[in-house]
Amino acid sequence: MPKPVALILLNWNTPEYTASCITSVQQNCDAADYDLIIADNGSTDGSLGKLRTQFPDLIFIDNQTNLGYAGGNNTALQYALDHGYTYSLVMNNDTTVGPGMIRGLMNHLDQHPRAAAAQPAIYWMHEPEKLWNAEGRFQQITGKVYAVKKPTTKEMILAEWLTGCCILLRNTVLKECGLFNSRFFLYYEDVELSFRLRAAGYELHYLPNLSMYHEAGASGKVSAQKEGTLNPVIHYYVSRNHLWFLRKYGNPLFYPVMFLFYTPYYTALLTYFLLRGRKKRL
Repeated sequence: MPKPVALILLNWNTPEYTASCITSVQQNCDAADYDLIIADNGSTDGSLGKLRTQFPDLIFIDNQTNLGYAGGNNTALQYALDHGYTYSLVMNNDTTVGPGMIRGLMNHLDQHPRAAAAQPAIYWMHEPEKLWNAEGRFQQITGKVYAVKKPTTKEMILAEWLTGCCILLRNTVLKECGLFNSRFFLYYEDVELSFRLRAAGYELHYLPNLSMYHEAGASGKVSAQKEGTLNPVIHYYVSRNHLWFLRKYGNPLFYPVMFLFYTPYYTALLTYFLLRGRKKRL
């Protein structure tokens, strides 16, 4: 019999973050609750060998190429489904966990069968009193997708979407509804899956009494250069996938409002990139 939770960490050229996250989980959570699965997305810095040497008892999946956050996690999620785990916990590798987080998420889903997934409160790693992400929301009229950033309550909240930074998923529901949409590659894959789960009649639960800490964007950072420290491709995927999401889940009656809402923003953004000479981002 497998342990209840398959804890999935996706690594791409960031072995130091992955190692730190693994250590945090091992120190703060009961090993009887989970198996750690490390999926490597075709790292070119020897990550896979380093992590295998440092943590020889973990489960490793070599994707051999960069499948993105969606596709990279899907290989490990499929492993979890094939090997009979009850839950899959997808986490960013640039995170650390609070005490008992995995047990808390697992116990909650055990007690709430209509919940397809659950998420803890996620705080900034270097500002641990400041929320990075609470429950996800969606404004139908403007098409804005956002996460609450301020504490509201210690009680469970029904969310419209949950972040892939840390989401415990019920595997029977994944078998029914499918995994991340691999076409999204990076960003909004968690929002799209969340809406698909809710469309199937399931609930998404945000649990502010549980906590984890996130550095945010470790794999998307590049060395300081003229284009800045954020990889220019991030802007592409965020913008494209938002449009894909709105095309599938937005109300066409509000498309003119969305157009008017976002046109000034993108005009300003493109103008800024042009004036700063950031051609790749442009």
